[in-house]
Amino acid sequence: MLAILVSLAMAAAEVGQAPVPLASDPAVQSFVAQALKSSPEVGRAEASARAELDRAPQVSSLPDPTLTLGIQNDGFNGIQIGTMETSYWQVMLTQPVPWPGKLSARAAAARAQASVASGEAARLRLTTTAEVERAYVDLVLARGQIALLAKLEVLWKEAEVMARTRYEVGQGAQSDLLRAQLERTRLQQRRVALEGEERTRLQALNRLRVHPLDEPVATPRPLSGFADPVLRAADEAVADAERRSPDLAIAALTVQAASRRVDSARADWFPDFAVTAGIMPRGQIEPMWTLQLGITLPVFGGSKQGKAVEESQSRREADLRGEEAVRQLVQLRAQERRTLLSAALQTLEIFRGGILVQSDATVRSTLAQYQVGKVTFPSVLEVLRGLVVDEGGYLDALASAQRLAIADDEVSLAPPDGLSSGGSGGSMPGAASVSTRGRAGGSGGSPQPAAVPAATGMPSGM
Repeated sequence: MLAILVSLAMAAAEVGQAPVPLASDPAVQSFVAQALKSSPEVGRAEASARAELDRAPQVSSLPDPTLTLGIQNDGFNGIQIGTMETSYWQVMLTQPVPWPGKLSARAAAARAQASVASGEAARLRLTTTAEVERAYVDLVLARGQIALLAKLEVLWKEAEVMARTRYEVGQGAQSDLLRAQLERTRLQQRRVALEGEERTRLQALNRLRVHPLDEPVATPRPLSGFADPVLRAADEAVADAERRSPDLAIAALTVQAASRRVDSARADWFPDFAVTAGIMPRGQIEPMWTLQLGITLPVFGGSKQGKAVEESQSRREADLRGEEAVRQLVQLRAQERRTLLSAALQTLEIFRGGILVQSDATVRSTLAQYQVGKVTFPSVLEVLRGLVVDEGGYLDALASAQRLAIADDEVSLAPPDGLSSGGSGGSMPGAASVSTRGRAGGSGGSPQPAAVPAATGMPSGM
């Protein structure tokens, strides 16, 4: 029993390497690189951005010229070319020429729209990076929960041995032995649920990497092996979010594109030209030639070009309002994440400097008193369960802090989830639970598995 307690007491410090930031972990970096290289969503967004870039040369080019071939002949009795002055072959070329500035305005609008598409591709790359990091944290958390469950199984096995020994010598109640056996059976059921959760999280990570869904993934570093996120000053956090936000950049680029479309719509008020040149061979007679200049008349400009300008201006105004709305949301989310991260870091400090240490001391004291007959066996079990609960809460707090940092790096516009309540999973003291909640703080991505209720809950009424 003492060896088990020592193992549990050291769980919070169970880190084989010096803590590193999550994004700097070699495994995480490798998985992110695989996802960015192979993700069909990222590839689609980048291909769409390239397609938009290819539009600018198209709209800035002159319209294709028109070649006209014809014949004019006097009468129906025969070809009179060469004999009649008004009979001839006809070769004409017509080149439409837009008003100066029209093509450049259209090209500018197309390039601005291409910038929006490039911004959307950058947004997706950042989101994909965050999804991979969240999926990795979820997988490490699930495996940490399974490890806690294994420790709880060892405790219950030891408890069953102690209860059986006391019962056989007449110093304990049969109910203690039956309860220990019942809880060991329940733990088997909960292990199945946790292993299913771990597998779904593995599949989610492999899906993002575009690897076989059940391909094994090593997670050598536990959650406690990742460095705590850095808490920045409020003004710095907001300014950094505004500077790095792809959504805000996209909104600004959208406004620029709308402005370019307004310029293009105004240029459409001016008429276009058509230059036509032709030659009419007449056989033995000297050929004729022609040169014409056509001009379009915007006689319906009030209902066409004028309305097009008004439409473009209204869309630009809408985009301006949208940019301001995105800016306000970026500021709000940055403040929310900072507030929750501050609470998460304080929670971790309480765990490390208080709860885990006090929980271990309580276990040692209770065990010593049980050995001399001053406390009952249920009291020992209660504090042992409490130690596992505290470690589960510590895992939840670690995962919550990392998720908030991931969302901050992503500059997510999604509302951040609140902190874990400590992973107790029950309202009664010592009601043990290893939480299996889904991921938090995401901006949208691959669906997450449903929560598995109360993975290691134990009755307290012993």
